[in-house]
Amino acid sequence: MDGMGGVRPGAETGFRILFVCTGNLCRSPTAERLARAALGPEFQVSSAGTHAQPGMEMTERARRVLCRLGGDPAGFESRPLTGELVAAADLVLTATVAHRTEAVAMHVPAAARTFTIVEFGALSGELPDGPPAAEADAVRRAHALVEHARGLRGLVRVDQPDIADPIGGSWWAYRVAGRRIAEALAAPLRVLTQPQAP
Repeated sequence: MDGMGGVRPGAETGFRILFVCTGNLCRSPTAERLARAALGPEFQVSSAGTHAQPGMEMTERARRVLCRLGGDPAGFESRPLTGELVAAADLVLTATVAHRTEAVAMHVPAAARTFTIVEFGALSGELPDGPPAAEADAVRRAHALVEHARGLRGLVRVDQPDIADPIGGSWWAYRVAGRRIAEALAAPLRVLTQPQAP
């Protein structure tokens, strides 16, 4: 079912995470490749841009920042965001609130499973020990994490939910963006990759 509960058809076979920014050249590919480096084969991680041109590489500065953070930019190609991509994703994480609005406008039922990267990181960090941690299956744990994060919306203060676009900016701007992405992803990736007790 793909209603406002946010579970897409066939979700039990894997878990799809979609990162979104504007050009799909810096922020969303950085997040994509950091998540890919941490997550197992049950997860399909991709990215797209609301105004992306297809087939472009990450910017040089974004690639270098990503490598310093432990990600691999090899083989990346940009692509535009579509309603089909949003509908197929189990979790949509965007660079800014504006990107979230654009993604949800393409597929309204995805509102329940669409967050900014920073927002989802903050909500994941506030989760008590419970269902997400208790789930031995990684896909079920991911769905439980999204459900609990959704339940905390409006209850957890999220300062500066947007990650600024570093395009055309200094090295410092790229490093700040990369660091904010890595910090925001730390809590959810910790939940999704934690070892399970035998």
